[in-house]
Amino acid sequence: MSGPFIDNASAAPASTVKSASSGRCLDVVAQSTQPESPVNIFDCNGQANQLWTFTAVGELRVYGNAMCLDVLGQDTTAPATLQIYTCTGGQNQKWLINGNGTITGAQSGLCLDVTGDGTANSTPVALWTCNGQRNQEWSTSAGNGDAQPPTIPGNPRVSDLRCDSVTFSWDAANDNVGVAFYDIYHDGQLMKSVSGGTLSTSLSVVPGATWGMYVNARDSAGNVSQASATVQISPPQCQADNQAPSAPGQLAASVSGTTVSLRWSASSDNIGVRAYDVYRGGTKVGTVNGNGSSTPNTSFIDSGLNTGTDYQYYVLARDAQSNTSGRSNSVNVRTGAACGSPVCGVRQVATDTDIPWGLVTLPDGSVLYTRRDAQDIVQLNPATGVKTTVGTVPDVQSTDGEGGLLGLAIAPTFSTDRWLYIMHTSPRDNRIVRIKLENGKLITGTSQVLLSGILRNKFHDGGRMRFGPDGKLYAATGDAQNGDYAQNKNSLNGKILRLNPDGTAPADNPFGNHVWSYGHRNPQGLAFDSQGRLWQQEFGNGIMDETNLVTKGGNYGWPACEGTSGACGTSGFIAPKRTYSTADGSCSGIAIVRDVLYVACQRGTRMYRAPITGSGLPDAQVYFNGAYGRLRTVEPSPDGGLWLTTSNSGDKDSIPNNSNEKILHVTLG
Repeated sequence: MSGPFIDNASAAPASTVKSASSGRCLDVVAQSTQPESPVNIFDCNGQANQLWTFTAVGELRVYGNAMCLDVLGQDTTAPATLQIYTCTGGQNQKWLINGNGTITGAQSGLCLDVTGDGTANSTPVALWTCNGQRNQEWSTSAGNGDAQPPTIPGNPRVSDLRCDSVTFSWDAANDNVGVAFYDIYHDGQLMKSVSGGTLSTSLSVVPGATWGMYVNARDSAGNVSQASATVQISPPQCQADNQAPSAPGQLAASVSGTTVSLRWSASSDNIGVRAYDVYRGGTKVGTVNGNGSSTPNTSFIDSGLNTGTDYQYYVLARDAQSNTSGRSNSVNVRTGAACGSPVCGVRQVATDTDIPWGLVTLPDGSVLYTRRDAQDIVQLNPATGVKTTVGTVPDVQSTDGEGGLLGLAIAPTFSTDRWLYIMHTSPRDNRIVRIKLENGKLITGTSQVLLSGILRNKFHDGGRMRFGPDGKLYAATGDAQNGDYAQNKNSLNGKILRLNPDGTAPADNPFGNHVWSYGHRNPQGLAFDSQGRLWQQEFGNGIMDETNLVTKGGNYGWPACEGTSGACGTSGFIAPKRTYSTADGSCSGIAIVRDVLYVACQRGTRMYRAPITGSGLPDAQVYFNGAYGRLRTVEPSPDGGLWLTTSNSGDKDSIPNNSNEKILHVTLG
């Protein structure tokens, strides 16, 4: 029996599936061929009840393709019982063979698990929450012969756009074995996965949002295509609304040095308040946003003001259709004679028409920064604001998303060796290179590729780099929109990497390669504290971003968990030190000054300030909430302050010089 969904020509040869912890094989109990027969582990004997065929649609078939490995009752919660059953094509009979040795249910995301970590003959096999332990690792040649990703899905398009839904369609991708799934994203966030036979699906959307939608193809072996072209959508509001919110009330202010803290009572609206705009002296200086499902906060911190100066504030409320309330009451304040606050001043040093991404301060006090889409590097004199292009980095290619010219780092030996360390997307991969900077110019003839083969995609390319106190180069890589890579310790994706300055892998790395930690989705911020500990900032999918304290060989859980959700509390995974909702986060860069962590956030349009206490981040204050828009990069400055850059326009399209960004200097108290 071959079943209605597959033929033998599009399936891998039959193979045993062997438990890593015991060396015993996945086995149909008592060689039964009857539906609903259970599975266990048993001494490998090469008989038909231990020979499994992995098909192009992701089934594990046994007895010459007659029966499928099946989840009883389509259960998606642990523990879930396994059996063999007549092949139906159902999602409870679809499996992923992952590069880290796990086998996961396509419907549940749970791992094939030897019950109780047993190693004896006849120990049952079930589905359990993935935890990285040896009883969930398997070796098999089934599915391992396919390393070729599908082609790019073509002609993405939308129809029937409504306030809360849209139909998204595309043309089929091709694959050497067969496309098993299509994954639909907006702006790097997974919306839905559908079967390989599906070329159109209905999706939920948010009224008034502007999203860039695209689709990837994925085969049964977990290979993921590059992303399709992006389709922009802007759903209308669900109902006409001409009624403005009520005016915010009871605005009050307190002053600490040169910082003013404002609070007010919430406005009401017939549908809902979406944002508050804060005005100082009649000029808008910040916005406090809600996220569509929760109302915005009713407080704002205005920092870096002049000493001994009078200021007047008022607040307006807005709804989702930009109906604006009347003014709140006004409050008048006078700042103190000196800064008594953590953040004391902000000065705009320069602007740029492209996206400033990586940034370092040279020993002479000047600043170098990469321009992501323009693919060149600029030297900035922070005293005068004068900018000079030092050169274009060769072999850079953008991704119509977030790839391009990314991270920048220099070693403590820069004054003598003149090496710039650069991470960028090429036409083939993401890679780390180094090029010498001599007399204010890139000497491209000195370019050396230190590490290549970091897979790329439209989003999830990582890109931050930082030299540690040990003299090693640390680099953050994204999962290339394939969570399986994050758990595969032999993959360079979804990792923090650690390199010698010449690109070789240090001998004391935990896995004998460049990998330092794993289980990351799209990490970008990297910073070291005074104890030499590495902190890392990571984008979540749709639930929460996270700040991690990175340890050698640590597993941070993706894709089994996100932040503190899912299996993140399970043994084997390291929990984050702080989380942020994605609406208040989407944080890219971090910096540490005097053991205080500063986090630059894009969607959240804010900077978090979180003192490091022991090994935790128990408290975080919000600064610049909406004052400068989306914040991408934050770096220490030589005077004990911060460099801060914005990313407000053109940051998801790879078009050069279509932005209007700021480079700011922040004076800290």
